[in-house]
Amino acid sequence: MSKKLVFGHKSPDTDTICSAIVMAEMQKAKGEDVEAVRLGELNKETKYALEYLKVETPRLLEKVEEGQEVILVDHNEFQQSVDGIEAAKIITVVDHHRINNFATAEPLYYHAEPLGCTATILYKLCQIENIEVTPKMAGLMVSAIVSDTLLFKSPTCTNTDKEVATKLAEIAGLNIEEYGLNMLKAGTDLDDFTAEELISLDAKEVSKNDVKVVIAQVNTVSIEDVFKRQKELEEAINTKIEKDNIQLFVLAVTDILNSNSELLVLGNRSDVVEKQGKLENNRLFMPGVVSRKKQILPMIDKNLD
Repeated sequence: MSKKLVFGHKSPDTDTICSAIVMAEMQKAKGEDVEAVRLGELNKETKYALEYLKVETPRLLEKVEEGQEVILVDHNEFQQSVDGIEAAKIITVVDHHRINNFATAEPLYYHAEPLGCTATILYKLCQIENIEVTPKMAGLMVSAIVSDTLLFKSPTCTNTDKEVATKLAEIAGLNIEEYGLNMLKAGTDLDDFTAEELISLDAKEVSKNDVKVVIAQVNTVSIEDVFKRQKELEEAINTKIEKDNIQLFVLAVTDILNSNSELLVLGNRSDVVEKQGKLENNRLFMPGVVSRKKQILPMIDKNLD
């Protein structure tokens, strides 16, 4: 029997990568033959975490063969997953997102909770299944929680996420505020990325009422510094729109220090976002908005109805 593969979504973020590695460690502790893999290049935030924790980067997976046994973390929507996922055998899912565009031919284990991070669920599963949380696993899970909750500032963050992160930081021997801020800041160094790379670093595709939407997000400590490159960002987005037949592309530029975002909105359905506020120069400032999952996506969903 081939080795089981565990992975998160395309355009991986820190939760995706760290949770895949932790889930693989959990399965190995139960005697399973499992490998954590990735579906895209790492961002700088995730690289910082893996280098700091001295954890090897998972290998890149481009497609899966029919019947391959897989475990999904941090996603369930097939358009966000690996090529060939429809024919794979999904045996487990651990996720904290909505369930959408998901079906399997056989029963499976599905663990989903409305928490700020997949890693929080993994910690709870370790407790239930009596799996030892090593310092390495704890450090990975802390990194994931800090990333997904923006160091507990995101509206997706729950008291459970905070409590779990505190326990994990103790196991890992990390000062969560110092380590977390350094990790988040590492992810805001965008200078050497091309515009094409920036709009793909953390991008998720969703569809509703035959409207294909991509919501990408980059974190920064200066929104205006990112928008100095607006012309080239728009050129890259328009190329992507034409190539992939996208009706709405939203790039959320998020200020991690002040908890605000400014959206760059392009596509023939930009009216969907304009229901929220008038675009000026294709941009819309959204004070207090930092979460794609809990703030931006629901707004787009509502306006597409």
